[in-house]
Amino acid sequence: MFMLIFAVGVLLGTLVGGGLCVRYLRREIAADVGPQLRQINLKIETIESVIHLALATRYAELASSSATRTVNNPS
Repeated sequence: MFMLIFAVGVLLGTLVGGGLCVRYLRREIAADVGPQLRQINLKIETIESVIHLALATRYAELASSSATRTVNNPS
């Protein structure tokens, strides 16, 4: 008798837990993710701009260094 009560309790607990999990997942999936996507997009664009600036600066430094060497040593 004790095992039957225990088994029914375990089954009911699993059923209720699964129901709550499905309810939570459904709510999160249906949530409006637009604002979060916009924030992520702005962060990505900022990172892209910083990388572009760093590459352009490095390219200018290399070009300036190359031009300086060419002027100093016209071999």
